[in-house]
Amino acid sequence: MAATLENIGQLERRLDITLPSAEIDSEVQSRLKRLARNVKMHGFRPGKVPLKVVAQQYEDQVRREVLGDALQKSFGDAIRAQNLKVAGYPRFEPKSAAGSAAQVEFSATFEIYPEVATGDIHKVTISRPLTSVSEAEVDKTLEIMRKQRASFEPATRAAALGDKVILDFAGTSDGQEFDGGTGADFSVILGEGRLLKDFESQVVGMQGGASRTFEIRFPEDYHEKKLAGKTATFDVKLKQVAEPRLPPVDAAFARALGVVDGNLDTMRREIRENLEREVKRRISARLKDQIMQALIDTTRVEVPKTLVELEIERMSGAARQDLAARGVKTDGTPLPRDVFAQQAQRRVTLGLILAEVVKANGLQAKPEQVRAMVEEQAQSYEQPEQVVKWYYQSPARLRDVESMVLEDNVVAWALSTAKVEDQTTGFDELMGNSK
Repeated sequence: MAATLENIGQLERRLDITLPSAEIDSEVQSRLKRLARNVKMHGFRPGKVPLKVVAQQYEDQVRREVLGDALQKSFGDAIRAQNLKVAGYPRFEPKSAAGSAAQVEFSATFEIYPEVATGDIHKVTISRPLTSVSEAEVDKTLEIMRKQRASFEPATRAAALGDKVILDFAGTSDGQEFDGGTGADFSVILGEGRLLKDFESQVVGMQGGASRTFEIRFPEDYHEKKLAGKTATFDVKLKQVAEPRLPPVDAAFARALGVVDGNLDTMRREIRENLEREVKRRISARLKDQIMQALIDTTRVEVPKTLVELEIERMSGAARQDLAARGVKTDGTPLPRDVFAQQAQRRVTLGLILAEVVKANGLQAKPEQVRAMVEEQAQSYEQPEQVVKWYYQSPARLRDVESMVLEDNVVAWALSTAKVEDQTTGFDELMGNSK
């Protein structure tokens, strides 16, 4: 076997492989003989099939297997000798030039992993939110929970935001009915965002039994492209108005939230703990986003196209599975690759950078760190010990946790290296609730 390596790009390489035909032929004959001892063919007893008959039936298949095995071995030997780290999979092709009958010639085209020199983030400034959970946040959360468990009672007043209304409506655009423009006994809570704001504003203030005709203009970015930017006329009859009745904050309410003994202090403490966990998660996410972007901005790295393509395939497959799980039919039509291209490029780039940062700074995930994260995630479930057991029953689940620990280790390292400015951030702002 002979192999010659050629650089054909910054990361792309081509390896020309020459295999002696005699060795290939010898291995093919050896495998055919072994096959003849066990193969079953009509008209022959097991082990008595003539080698010539076996060759007629199986030689092409066996030769392909022998060539494949020989190429893989030769390729592996060559890259180990050259100390190369292959990214993705090589592409084997027979050489176009006619070779000697005494040898078989192939080329293997592949990419290698780049050298990654991580940038200096000492001068990068990271903004760290400082957010506390007060009794006011607990009260707001309780109010949201009460609204989520509200009952509705018929009202004789005009409809207001927060009311549940039942209405009939019929809409036309350019004098024509359109899909989704007609409904009967349609029930909706005003203010929840299920209706366009302009539509809701016309319903607010109507009395039960009243009818109204009005026009609205669909937004330019409306999801139904045929209606985007167009004006529609609606005839609406409001059939019923029901106002919310919030449950009292009592022992029964606490038990409905999972507090077995109905103790209100326990309920408030658990709500606060959940809010504090969410605050911690949001702060961690903000820090992580800034640090990952800083690593990308300060590091120049050539990304193997092969790895990006593989990531696009992985993301596309995950998206198809998600759509199928939600009952969305795609009719087997492939999802557009460009939808995932930018995110795939970013993920691969970050993966290469993080691997180098972890290696250079000894940030590998320790078993005790993995255990601590598993136990922390399990705390939000009713039976945390069962959740911990569930994680440790699957190596794949633990690898996911290890990846999160690695990222946390990188974040901690970056925070000790970069400039960090603490910034007081309101609870609503951190949660994305500020208007």
